[in-house]
Amino acid sequence: MSSESSETETHSGNVTVARNRVPSAVRDALLTGGFVPGNAVTLRGLASRLGVSPMPVREAIRALAAANALDILPNGHIRVPAMTRRRFNELLHTRVLLEPHLATLAIHDLSRAVPDLVRVDDAIDENLVNGDVTAYMRHNHEFHFRIYRAAGSEIILPLVEHVWLQFAPFMRTVYARIGTSALEDRHKEAIAAIKQGDREALRLVIERDILDGMGLIGRSVPEAPETEDVPRTLRNGSVAGAASGIRPD
Repeated sequence: MSSESSETETHSGNVTVARNRVPSAVRDALLTGGFVPGNAVTLRGLASRLGVSPMPVREAIRALAAANALDILPNGHIRVPAMTRRRFNELLHTRVLLEPHLATLAIHDLSRAVPDLVRVDDAIDENLVNGDVTAYMRHNHEFHFRIYRAAGSEIILPLVEHVWLQFAPFMRTVYARIGTSALEDRHKEAIAAIKQGDREALRLVIERDILDGMGLIGRSVPEAPETEDVPRTLRNGSVAGAASGIRPD
């Protein structure tokens, strides 16, 4: 093989690696606070931050825009969509509907995951003490999705992943403002339910964990106008209580 062919092959391999890495890197940035609500970023700036060319970043941004996790502005800049009361209520309602159910589907396959869940929960406890919000966000996501992925769902899991991408930036902003000392979770109760194989207990714990955490975020979301349509279950139920336009610069 000539050196020219080898160089081309190596270059192609690097592009493949970049394309494989960029979507997860951008998603991780959304999940841990890399995108600040209200602050627009450029395609080139994001690509520079990730150390890659703009092309794979453009493709990742288009996919996330299609999933309603990012907005592409007329000038080609990128930002997290504004959080309205209606949007927040729908995200909360979707989480309460899907995540407890997904956890119950997984319960019989989670007994071997208990040591991992305990390890992650211990890391979360440390984050709550040391105030590391970014690490807390990453470990909290790891804890929940270690449970959800055990369900083996091909339909519900992707929906839940998309919902997390939409609310996580606001979670990061609120948690950074109020501090980790104000945060609580029900992870130890979830682990206990898993150990006991108690499906209903796990469902209730996950639901309450969602309502507790989203309740803190909800206090920072502007109230909806009277004419804004909010699903009846959100008004009256327990839940209520708690891309082709991208330019490089």
